[in-house]
Order: sequence, then C-alpha cells, then structure tokens
Amino acid sequence: MSSKKSVSQLSVGMLLVTIGIVYGDIGTSPLYVMSALVGNHVISKSLVYGGVSCVFWTLTLITSFKYITLALRADNNGEGGIFALYALVRKRAKWLVVPAVIGGASLLSDGMITPAISVSSAVEGLKNLNPDIQTVPIVIVIITMLFLFQRAGTKVVGNSFGPLMVIWFTMLAVLGVMHITSHVEILHAFSPLYAFKLVLNYPGGFWFLGAIFLCATGAEALYSDLGHCGKINIRVSWIFVKISLLLNYFGQAAWLMQHEGKRLTDLPVSSPFYGIMPEWFLLIGIAIATIATIIASQAMITGAFTLINEAMRLNLWPKVRVIHPTEEKGQMYVSSVNWILFAGCIGIVLYFREAKNMEAAYGLAINLTFIVTTILLSAYSYIRRGSYTLMFAIGLTFISIELVFLVANLNKFPHGGYVAILMALLFFSVMMIWFRARKIKNRFLEFGSMSELLPKLLELSEDQSVPKFASHVVFLTSANYPSQIETKFQYSIFSRQPKRADTYWFVHVDVADQPYTAKYEVDVLIPNVVYRIDFRLGFRIEPRVNLFLRKVIGDMVERGEVDITSRYESLNKHHLPGDFRFVVLEKFLSYENELPLFEKLIMDVYFFLKSISLSEGREFGLDTSIVTIEKVPLLLTAPREFKLEREEPEEEQVLLRRQ
Repeated sequence: MSSKKSVSQLSVGMLLVTIGIVYGDIGTSPLYVMSALVGNHVISKSLVYGGVSCVFWTLTLITSFKYITLALRADNNGEGGIFALYALVRKRAKWLVVPAVIGGASLLSDGMITPAISVSSAVEGLKNLNPDIQTVPIVIVIITMLFLFQRAGTKVVGNSFGPLMVIWFTMLAVLGVMHITSHVEILHAFSPLYAFKLVLNYPGGFWFLGAIFLCATGAEALYSDLGHCGKINIRVSWIFVKISLLLNYFGQAAWLMQHEGKRLTDLPVSSPFYGIMPEWFLLIGIAIATIATIIASQAMITGAFTLINEAMRLNLWPKVRVIHPTEEKGQMYVSSVNWILFAGCIGIVLYFREAKNMEAAYGLAINLTFIVTTILLSAYSYIRRGSYTLMFAIGLTFISIELVFLVANLNKFPHGGYVAILMALLFFSVMMIWFRARKIKNRFLEFGSMSELLPKLLELSEDQSVPKFASHVVFLTSANYPSQIETKFQYSIFSRQPKRADTYWFVHVDVADQPYTAKYEVDVLIPNVVYRIDFRLGFRIEPRVNLFLRKVIGDMVERGEVDITSRYESLNKHHLPGDFRFVVLEKFLSYENELPLFEKLIMDVYFFLKSISLSEGREFGLDTSIVTIEKVPLLLTAPREFKLEREEPEEEQVLLRRQ
C-alpha cells in the first residue's frame, strides 16, 4: 500500500500520528491563553464568561469551520499549506504571489516565537514550587538541545509523539472536568451572548480579542500537515482534541470564578493552567507540559523547513542546502533556517524574559497568515467552482472576522508585537527581492533558434582538429521549449573554449504545481549527437539532476535510443561508457548595466544573497568533480552608445615614436 493511500485512510495508527504532529501549537495554547486574557484585571463573571465564550466561538468559526471544513478541501494532490495553495492558483492570478509571500513570511516569524513562548510557559510552572527559580537558563538549554537535535532527524522521537500528545490532551480534559463540576454554571458561556457582552459592554473589551486569538494560533498547522496525515484523520482527531481543549479552558474559567473579585497576582498560583492542578500533581504536570511544548516546537521547526523547501522550488527563496536525515517522506533539515530560527528564539527569550511578556508579540504575525489563507481560499473557490457568490461568501465572512482580530492585535504592536512584524518583514523582503530579481533577469534573457545551433554542434562534434572537451557535455537550460536556446550557450560552446563532445545534452527543469510530480520527456534533436531532457518535478521534490539524468540515460540505453560507449579506441573495445561533464553558466551583474535606482538595489541585494547561497551546480545536486563553472556577464540594459574617434598622428610624432 502506498504511503499516500495509507495517509488518506482512517486508522488508529494514523490518528495517533496526526495527534502527535498536527496539534502541538494549538494544543499547548491553554498554557497561556486564559492568563493572557485575565492579565492584571479583577476577576469577574463578565470577563471570565465572556472570555471563555470567545475562545469557544473562535475555535468553532476559525479552526473547525474555516480550516477543518473548508481549507482541507483545497488540497494540492494531497498536500496543504500556504505555498501548496498558492501553487494551485498562481497561473490564474499571478498577483497572489504578494499575499502568499506575506503568509509564508508571517509563518516563519511565528516559528521563532512559538518555541520561546510555549517552553517558557511550561517551565515557568516551576515558580509555583520555588518563586525564586531562574527559568530563563532552563528555557535556553531546552531550546538549544531542541535545535541541535534537528540535524539527526526526528523519526525515532516522532514515533512517540502521538502517545505523548494523547497523554497531554487526556490530562487537559481530566483537569478541566475536575473544576467544571465545582462550577457547572460556567457551561452557560457556550452562549455567544457572553462573548458579545464582553466585546461591546466591558470597558476596553474589544482589546481582549488580541489575547483570545492566541487559542487559534496553531490552526494553520492543521492545513499545512494535510500531506502527512490526510484530511479524514485530521477531521476525526480534531473531535477529541477540541473537546479536550474546551474542557480545559472551561475548567480554568471555573477555577477563576472561585477567585472572583481578586487579581491573578493576589493568588498563590498566578497561572490558571497550573491553578487547576492538584498540588501533588504539579511537578508531573510541569513535566508533561514541557514535553508537549517541545513537541509543539518540533512541529513548528519541521514546518518551517518544509515551507522554505517549497519556497525555493517556487523561486521565492535563495537556494540553500536541504538534507534528508532519514528515508521518511517529508523529513528534511535546512541548516541555515535551523540556525536563523534558533537565533531568533534565543533572542526572544532573552529580550522578553517571561512568557507573559511574549504574549504581546505573539499572534500579530500569524493573524496575517490567516487573512492570506482566506484570500487564497477565496480565489481557489472561484477557480474550482467558478462561483463569485461562493468566493465572496468565504472571503467576506472570514476576512471580516480576522480583520477584527487584526485590529485588536495591533494593540500589541508597541508592547512587543513590533518584534514579530520586523522578523516577518525581513523574511518578506528576502522572498520578494528574490522573486522580483528573477523577473527582472527574465526580461532580458535572449533566446536563439535551436535549429540554427544544431548544424554547428554537428560540425564541431566531428571536427578532429578541436581537442575533445568531454565525451558527453550537459548544459542546464531555462528555455521552456526545445526549439529555443539561450544565446549565452553559443558563446560558451564556440567562443569561450570550443567544447567538442560526442554528445550534447540540454536539460531543463520545470517546477510543477503538484507537490510530488516526477516526470520527464526526451527530444532527440540529432540522433546520438544532441538530446534535450525536460524534467517536471513537483515543488516538494529535490532537483537532484545528476541522479535523475543518470536514471534517464540508463533507460534510454536499454531502449537503444542512445549509445554512451566511449569513442576512445582503448575504452571502446572494452565497452566502457564515456565521461560526462556538466557546464554551469553562473551569471554576474555587468558593470555596463544602467538600471533605475530601485531595480539596481534589488539586483545588488539579489546577487549578494546569491553569493551566500548554493551555487547553481550544488542547487541541482551535481557532483562538483564533473562540473565546469563559467562566469557570464548579465547585461540587463544595452550599453550606452558613444563615439570613439581615431586620431592620426602627425609625421613628426611618427618619426619620434620610431626612434
């Protein structure tokens, strides 16, 4: 049975996997949501009932309805997430690249804050046992170990995530029920009237929505992990998860009502989450909470790796090295992103010190991702169903809700939210510069006719007076059609160093909108002399051209379509294959370009990013020992025309020079 088929089927095993990797972020929200809601306010019925009512309806409208019911239907061959959804709509609405990049950048920013706030919230439970304990060093050690572990892969630990998270959610439910029974009236808060009264009547009640929004921050993961778990397993497991979360939230609310008229700072336990735990269970609860936050952080980090890998394949991020530590599908490690996230997490912990301070920075960036997902879902609903009514119904309903949350979250900006926005802006700038620079370059790509090049290649191949460069020469071309070829190749083959070969291969890689497409086509331009191979690879497939080409040529040899036996007599008689050499043309910005100031700035930053990212050879998985790299000037503007006049020296000057 294929992995895709097993993922799409409902099973106990897949339900465990789903609970382990999908719900880490949203599942650890009870650690800080109610304490963020109450803050330093006096505990009152209107605040507590209204707050927990808002939590219920937020989880219902955004998580259950938008993501579980609607978003999971927008699957890209079984895959989900911002860039998977963008890949579905980009050909019909190219402008959607901007919101897609905003959403991706916001998710990466969120990836820095989630481990910091989650682990801090769990570890700070130790202050209930010892108020003088310094939790920051403990948090830093845990986060450091987490990021150091990424290089080894998470397959072994991943197998235990499911049972551990089941224990976590069961604990949430049991603790919640224990306190709901002591104040059953709290169940009246299911009525939306309490939510409306909090927002409309409570002094400053609207701004509480910024804290309430934290209960839904992990909803995007439900959609992003669609390919790992399948929609049926996510939908069924969400029933258990949502019930557990609500029981805990209502249990915390019931505990708060037992202290009506007081402030959290007046209580011996300042966190409602730890307040509902029996004293004898506190240390066990802290340990389980810490494990759950580590799992949540792991899921966020893995999601960031997947996001960057997709962004690279969609030409939205500089090419960086991607390592696959295990054979498990979707397992990857991106060193550069790992250490960027690590530095961000440590910086946030050191800057904010406590989880309650991080709450001010949390939620604002991910709110933007929610809005972007709504925009993309609206566009997808029109493209898929052709209905403006459906598009506007989805768009207006959820954008209205999410814009209300965004306005409330903007109140966090001066209190730490600017940190999340600055980080998102940095990621956004890198993505848009990379995307825009490639568009500028493509405007000036010059293509010639392949039919004009072929006779020259045939003559060069047979010209014994030219030293042989290699038996097989492989060029990576960006020309979309076999009838075209970049003019720079003529310069490389004939002018720079004549590259005589027995066989010329032109390889083109096209990124498919489907995630795991792996197909190729062969065009025989001159039998046994010139071939073109077109690969169509999904945006989640690593372009290991060297490996793929070897497989393709092996198939062609078996079919008798090409003879790769060496033409050298000493090797030919032993039927040894000829040598292969890849020629990679790396472009640099010519000094002769005269671009507008903004475009020049974009290109300068682009080439700086390119200088610290993977070379084109390593980007395509080529063996460096068989790669020749040639530098080619990139002329984006025609050189300025100017006139040179020749001066004829007088006879006296000629005589003087000859002396």
